[in-house]
Amino acid sequence: MARQLDEQITGRYPVGQRLRVLDVGMGQGTQALRLARLGHQVTGLEQDTTMAAVAREALAGEPEGIRERMRIIEGDGRDTGVHFLPGSFDVVLCHGVLMYVEEPDALLAGLGRMLAPGGLLSLLVRNADALAMRPGLSGEWADALASFDTVAYTNRLGLDVRADRLATLTDALAGIGAPLQAWYGVRVFTDTASDDTAAPEDPAEAEALLAVEERAGRTDPYRGVAALLHLCGVRGA
Repeated sequence: MARQLDEQITGRYPVGQRLRVLDVGMGQGTQALRLARLGHQVTGLEQDTTMAAVAREALAGEPEGIRERMRIIEGDGRDTGVHFLPGSFDVVLCHGVLMYVEEPDALLAGLGRMLAPGGLLSLLVRNADALAMRPGLSGEWADALASFDTVAYTNRLGLDVRADRLATLTDALAGIGAPLQAWYGVRVFTDTASDDTAAPEDPAEAEALLAVEERAGRTDPYRGVAALLHLCGVRGA
């Protein structure tokens, strides 16, 4: 997914431009730190105190220049208007957050207001149109059958959460003035692997796996059955 995001950024902004990035629900800061290392000015917003502490510890180990380019704020992604002025960011990330929000419309509207004209909104969501894939491929037939008619599911942490449909989010992005420009599937073939599955030790095999996933993630019909969807919307100029 990082390559997909980089593709959208490089296709939209001049090479070398330092972007103002907001990462809503930044978790332990992996994506935010990666973008700060690339030279961008990054703000991470995270409501989980433990996750924010992990991100701060990781940032503390970075060189001074990177530490100066990144700040971490503890807060709810639905309260962006409390912390920032409208149009404050060129790129807004919201990855792995919407599934925990029962009614995401207000959150999305707030994210849209944070975008400067021409700004990029990047969402990573659970694909509601493919909820039956994981239990079906695991032979859990009753669970697979029940997944066709719902957007609710239990994640690997045992939490009851929700998924999003591509068509619904396409309408939502248009409604907040950041219409969908590109979308990708994420974890097309690797979703059934357990969380503790190690990456291939052979670099060539690891690169081949990544190449297959990325190709499938941008190719129909494969991307439509991916576990996750990566959506990119752009605010009108």
